[in-house]
Amino acid sequence: MNKRHQLATRLIHDSEEPRIEGSVTLPIFQSATYRAATPEEGTAYDDIRYLRLSNSPNHQRLAGKLAGLCEAEAALVTGSGMAAISTAILSLVRAGDHILAQDCLYGGTLSFLQEEAADMGIDVDFVDIEDPAAWTKALRPETRIFYVETMSNPLLQVPDLPAVVDFCRQHSLISLIDNTFASPAIFQPLSMGIDVELHSATKYLNGHSDIVAGCVASSAEHIARITHRLNHLGGILDPHACFLLHRGLKTLDLRMTQQCHNAQFLAERLHEHDKVAAVHYPGLPEHAAHTRASRWFRGQGGGVLSFAIKGDGEQAQRVLDRLALAVDAPSLGGVESLVCRPAVTSHAGQTAQQRLALGIGDELIRVAVGIEAAEDLWDDFSQALAAI
Repeated sequence: MNKRHQLATRLIHDSEEPRIEGSVTLPIFQSATYRAATPEEGTAYDDIRYLRLSNSPNHQRLAGKLAGLCEAEAALVTGSGMAAISTAILSLVRAGDHILAQDCLYGGTLSFLQEEAADMGIDVDFVDIEDPAAWTKALRPETRIFYVETMSNPLLQVPDLPAVVDFCRQHSLISLIDNTFASPAIFQPLSMGIDVELHSATKYLNGHSDIVAGCVASSAEHIARITHRLNHLGGILDPHACFLLHRGLKTLDLRMTQQCHNAQFLAERLHEHDKVAAVHYPGLPEHAAHTRASRWFRGQGGGVLSFAIKGDGEQAQRVLDRLALAVDAPSLGGVESLVCRPAVTSHAGQTAQQRLALGIGDELIRVAVGIEAAEDLWDDFSQALAAI
């Protein structure tokens, strides 16, 4: 597909040809095994045509579409976002190696690095992402990768990504980024020089809260290495979920445009509300990452925000309980708005002291904004805040 086409067009038409039996929509290939590959098609273990090896027509077409979307040489789909994250990391480090990671991470990633990586003999240092001197201080001869997130959960911090790229190149490190919160619709980190892009495709890429999936996009060399490890670990995506993700991708641009608009609308009004102590959203000029987000995210702030009420955790929960449209549930990126309290969801595994050190209090509410009418959403939040 000609890359001169705009994103909305490429999402629909990339990796669709040749159309199988003329089908406009790629069918579901519900088969565990396929005719043996010819010598010309490949003779390596990973070339065996078998569902666990993620090479069904559904996987191949989906990977092609994701690679184009991320401006990558190749891509791979996995059974969850954590399957993508853990498999990518374990493909690039081994026992005795060292990882640098930013200090405010998604809870699942944090737990994996603190517990599983340690059990495998892999050391991790969590560094202040705004302090490059701390990166250098933590650097070791055995450091192999630097792991960051485009926007942190739930405070929406945006690292100095060009500085991360330069640091990794200077010290021969592989840079990995979780780009879930931005999605390739507003940011393509590989084009900035990041080496490996990761997604929980459960979120914006699929966009309908009905599957769990992951994605890795990178160079052909990195994807071959990660694919080989995935084939051993078995964290694959089933064909039906591939079909749903393939379908969901086609409306990513439409959905993300509306979600960013709605998030900006809510953030501005929450910022002015007398019962709100703070709003964390890169689209607001007051946010520390506003300049970076404006420059890199196509002028958008993303579809997630968080805000702290003037009150405690009990009062924050009362706000959630009063909401009629937004659903009190974890996750994000679906067409419906979701709310949660990070202290009892994504960061529940940390102590209260650890959460407070990160700026995550019991009174903090995260909003994953959907595609509803913005005015209806604000009416819902306004009446819920009136209850405290």
